[in-house]
Amino acid sequence: MSARDVITDTSGTHLPVESRDLFSLIARNGAVSRSELERLSGSSRTTVVQRLGMLFNANLVRETEKVLPTGGRPSKLLSLNEEFALIAAVDVGESQTRVALTDLTPKILAEEVFATDLDDAPTSILEQIAACLERLLPQVGRPMDDVIGVGLCLPSRIDYKNARVFGPSVMHGWYDFDIRGWFRDRYDIQVFADNDVNLMALAEYKTYWPDEDCFFFIKAGTGIGGGFISCGEVYRGGRGAAADIGHIQLDLPNPPLCRCGKLGCLEAYSGGWAIARDLRAMGIEARNARDVINVVKRNVPEAIQLIRAAGKGFGEVTANVVSVLNPNLVVVGGTLAEAGEHLMAGIRELVNQRCLPLATQSLQIVKAKSGDRAGILGAAHLVFEEQLAGVGRCRVGERGHMAR
Repeated sequence: MSARDVITDTSGTHLPVESRDLFSLIARNGAVSRSELERLSGSSRTTVVQRLGMLFNANLVRETEKVLPTGGRPSKLLSLNEEFALIAAVDVGESQTRVALTDLTPKILAEEVFATDLDDAPTSILEQIAACLERLLPQVGRPMDDVIGVGLCLPSRIDYKNARVFGPSVMHGWYDFDIRGWFRDRYDIQVFADNDVNLMALAEYKTYWPDEDCFFFIKAGTGIGGGFISCGEVYRGGRGAAADIGHIQLDLPNPPLCRCGKLGCLEAYSGGWAIARDLRAMGIEARNARDVINVVKRNVPEAIQLIRAAGKGFGEVTANVVSVLNPNLVVVGGTLAEAGEHLMAGIRELVNQRCLPLATQSLQIVKAKSGDRAGILGAAHLVFEEQLAGVGRCRVGERGHMAR
């Protein structure tokens, strides 16, 4: 029986719901002892042993080398078998797409990158993604049936329940396209899609800040966005538009026109494309956030001045976020974060000026640590959460999302 058969079987024939609940506890809590599972599940030792037997038979769990000291015989800790299945993770960007296969850690096992033009039809880009997956599988020596889901990281607001892009968006032509149906017709596989900033936030949180229960992430790139994690869950709002800070309007004397059609959006002032626009007006060639950073690294005064001004724009909006949401941590990622203190100083300055001391006295505002793999790792975490760590919340396969 393949990994996908174990996960998507909803009849209870292969893996009863009770064993799935126990597996969910292991997936969410890491290495745990049998006695800890008894406590967490509220089940007797006999029941836990019986349900664990099913998980061992399905190859979902394994004993680690770690031992829990006890008064008697040492007890080996149990953990998820990270090699049990594969996850297909895809990060679609405005200029390139990264496709990877990961284990359940998630650790990237193989990946490919190809140039992207979002003006191309969605079927064209999805065909390229599928071709990448089919080339990567032989590299890791596993069949497609061992891929338990596809996670898509997309530079757009997403109808999360249905895995569809909704506008306005830079993904022209993708609006309401049935991404999930396209993959299902080809591979009969579960697909989950989310906004890129939500997934960058998820990767950063899972990898570096798992103990922070109120976490806000800012993507400062060619475009701008925000992601909010509360109590370990991505908060998406009623329609998936939560934390869309790029289109909060600044109070400016001559507000610039944004790509969304409004005047004075943060993105039209502090986004990488906007700074590049202003540099070109000064006779300095730049097209996107990467070009802007390259100019800043050459210590061009005009670029540094614009980045510092952008930081204050970010700071104005971040101050509003801090006042409303009161996060413990604000993490700034994306290409423009490579400008370091040229950008970060303005954010901290405005937040400290405008927010009450109660909101700022323990607040950290730091640069992201996850780098250019954040989108891929976030997409893998998304599939893991939906297909494995959340199996106790609803039976995967009956619908394309989990009840929260």
